[in-house]
Amino acid sequence: MISFRGFSRSFWVANTLELFERFAFYGSKAVLTIYLAERVGLGPQAAGSLAGLFSGVLYFLPILAGTVVDRYGFKRSLAACFSIFCVGYFLIGLAGLNFGQAIVGSIGKGPYIFAVLMLTAVGGSLIKPSIVGTVARTSPPDLKSMGYSIYYTLVNIGGALGPILALGVRKNLGIEYVLVMSSITSFFLLLGTLLFFREPARAPDEAPPTSFAKVLRDMVMVFGNLRFIGFLVIFSGFWIMFWQIFYSLPFYLTESLKFENFELIETVDAWTLIILTVPVSMMVRRWRPIRAMTAGFAVASCSWLLIALVPRWETVVAAMFVFAIGEGMQAPRFYEYVADLAPREQVGTFMGFAFLPVAIGSIVGGILGGRLVQHYVKESSHPESMWWIVAGIGFASAILMVLYDLLVASRPAPDRGAK
Repeated sequence: MISFRGFSRSFWVANTLELFERFAFYGSKAVLTIYLAERVGLGPQAAGSLAGLFSGVLYFLPILAGTVVDRYGFKRSLAACFSIFCVGYFLIGLAGLNFGQAIVGSIGKGPYIFAVLMLTAVGGSLIKPSIVGTVARTSPPDLKSMGYSIYYTLVNIGGALGPILALGVRKNLGIEYVLVMSSITSFFLLLGTLLFFREPARAPDEAPPTSFAKVLRDMVMVFGNLRFIGFLVIFSGFWIMFWQIFYSLPFYLTESLKFENFELIETVDAWTLIILTVPVSMMVRRWRPIRAMTAGFAVASCSWLLIALVPRWETVVAAMFVFAIGEGMQAPRFYEYVADLAPREQVGTFMGFAFLPVAIGSIVGGILGGRLVQHYVKESSHPESMWWIVAGIGFASAILMVLYDLLVASRPAPDRGAK
């Protein structure tokens, strides 16, 4: 506990803001597909595609948003983020409120939802560079590892608590008020930023802000590295599975298994990670990163087989626990491997693409989830069959990871020499 005193006020303020931002994000994310499909009336296919695009854009844009954050500072960027979140979440919720029907109807439900989701995603793209940047600047050199551990722990706590409160709001007020709750939370986060956050000083050796032109040139350079991009595309298979927790599982639980409190099951992954990430990471710490990632893929894929074989809500809980173990096996090693793939002089640029698999997985997973729900939950008498497909994607990704290791990773990188 004495070592905790080494962190500055800005460190704790930033992490508190991140805790409640994740609380608001995952609270709304927990119900978003159900809300868009049923309350707004878009249907599961459109709802899955739009929800997937929302998270996909939100996780892709930080590659560009980091330039904005560097140029205008963390405090201004956080204030802009929470301002946009406040407006964006409310406008999403407006589509389900009675007094908003005339406004939404005049524009059209689909175009309206697309516009407000993209607005909210733009705001969300500013949060990661701002908070992670603050943690980097305000963590003492000998406490950086602890600083990032605190950050990731609070992220998972926010992600676990958000859906639980969303459940209470949905049942007592209505599902549209979950989005209103996220809007109100964002308003208080804006006030907290303006009142308590102090811009941390730049380190003397910190690189100066880069231009958008340079960022775009770097993006072209990274996309030209097929060895690296191929790995990220394969890795996105994990995230296609992960996003089904939010895109298709809620429909399966409520309509096929008649389990209404789907938000509680959505939190099992986060709670398990909070408890088991460190022990699981220690278990695989001596494994090669690609071996740990492949094993994590396989374990996570088995979770969906459990649901397919035993279609009960209790099995879904156990499956989410298994999925989290698989996630804990691969997640810490992923960043290590990305850094290892990058040319030594371009590690920072390549690490900026670490969220690309999350974005790809969200977009593809949203489209897939909507189609799975429509075909298997809405039209088929065997809805559990959908999970064979999800498991198949995970096992296929694990096989591709093995092939990548044998055929690509084992060969010398053209610009670095042997690994």
